[in-house]
Amino acid sequence: MSKIIIKNAVKKYGDLTIIPDLSVTIPEGSLFTLLGPSGCGKTTLLRMIAGFNTIEGGDFFFNETRINDLEPSKRDIGMVFQNYAIFPHLSVGQNVEFGLKQRKLPKDEITRRTTEYLKLINMEEYRDRKPDKLSGGQQQRVALARALVINPKVLLMDEPLSNLDAKLRLDMRQAIRDIQRKIGITTVYVTHDQEEAMAISDLIAVMNKGVILQIGQPKELYHRPATEFVAVFVGKTNVIEGKLVKKDGAVYLDLGFVSDIAVDGLEDVSEQDVRVSIRPEEFERSETGIKATIVDSLYLGLNTEYIMQIENGPKVQVIEESNFVETLQIGDVVSLEIKKHKINVFDKDGSVNLLGVK
Repeated sequence: MSKIIIKNAVKKYGDLTIIPDLSVTIPEGSLFTLLGPSGCGKTTLLRMIAGFNTIEGGDFFFNETRINDLEPSKRDIGMVFQNYAIFPHLSVGQNVEFGLKQRKLPKDEITRRTTEYLKLINMEEYRDRKPDKLSGGQQQRVALARALVINPKVLLMDEPLSNLDAKLRLDMRQAIRDIQRKIGITTVYVTHDQEEAMAISDLIAVMNKGVILQIGQPKELYHRPATEFVAVFVGKTNVIEGKLVKKDGAVYLDLGFVSDIAVDGLEDVSEQDVRVSIRPEEFERSETGIKATIVDSLYLGLNTEYIMQIENGPKVQVIEESNFVETLQIGDVVSLEIKKHKINVFDKDGSVNLLGVK
């Protein structure tokens, strides 16, 4: 296992700068996810770690070893791609043992380790089967075992579940999480799927335009995002323009349709225009409060998502736990309260969370 240290990384393609100046430390043994939209630089950074992309600036280390000038084959990494990249002419067992044969290990050691990892991915009974007889999830398990069987210092995974259907994605992300925990290998995982990242990661780095905006545990990013971009990208949220006002020594949020939301933690912040993030589950129905009309609803099984038009305010998403007999209909008027202790308040351009980030 290795700790990965990246200092002042720069990646350019001609005059186009993809990563301007990026530094990050990835803890040894962690499952560390690079999360962001397409084109944000996450796969580019992964390929720099792997040695598949050139490095125009900065230093990359596995523990104390600088790897900038090492060939990919010398970096001691395992790599799993989104298209599986297993050999179609080889059986499952032959695919897994391929890297061991390349390293010229003794035959009995190759057999032992191949069997060990086929058991780990629950594919031992498919040892002699060719890839075209496997499902997509099974093929990805084989690719994972082939990457891990060589005992690399670092495992790199580039959108490994994006070609799987919804059910297989759920099964495979749990399998990856379980296997990574058993082995304890340092893993860098790239995805644009925030739910996937939240489900499997020890730490998530949210990227945009080649810059890491925030690193934290999934619950930290969800409940206390550093910027509006992070709030919007990690989960659903309603972003509402408002004002921060002070009266009689207290601090209030004025959202137009409601002007008396008292928020702790903003006592030292000056009055200003703000942008307020309220996640759909942070609205709750009450006997009195903000009037809202149901415009649309979407049944999602465990939860039901409503689109509501607030009286003298914007449309918002509201999520409630579903029940078997639903009485709410389009056109119904309800009263809402806001769970004020859970909202986030950003400055006017959304670049700073005024409540701070731990």
